[in-house]
Amino acid sequence: MLIGAAPVLGGLVLGVFAANFFQGADVRGSVKDDLDLLDRIPADQAQRRAELRRSIDLRIDDLIASVDRGHALRDAAITYRGNWRAGLLFVSAVVFAYIWWSVDHSRSDWLSMFLVLIVLAVLAFISTARATFAAMSAYRRSRRHPPRSTA
Repeated sequence: MLIGAAPVLGGLVLGVFAANFFQGADVRGSVKDDLDLLDRIPADQAQRRAELRRSIDLRIDDLIASVDRGHALRDAAITYRGNWRAGLLFVSAVVFAYIWWSVDHSRSDWLSMFLVLIVLAVLAFISTARATFAAMSAYRRSRRHPPRSTA
């Protein structure tokens, strides 16, 4: 069983390491450093100051846009009405079917158990896909009609 689960566990470990080592750029820190640099540029270099200010403003606008996208994604995740257990059941059924494939095929219950696992995986996939589609539709609707701020 461990030999069959080794690729899954290896992928999980790789995912954890990738999440820890590949983090995004520190945009806020670079904007802060550039604002400090802007203060140090002499006032007689107006062209250079204007270009740096424009660059800073563009990065601030991008930062604001990414925060808005993050809120929209978070809202879509919160409104997800699907059952996360169906997704877990799907993954578990697929992994167990993969492991079950390695069992001796001459066993009397091998085929019946394999068919049950396939049916279970298909039903769980349909449930998970339907809920995911509903969440994506809600996300698209929220992007078309963003909520109006009261401020």
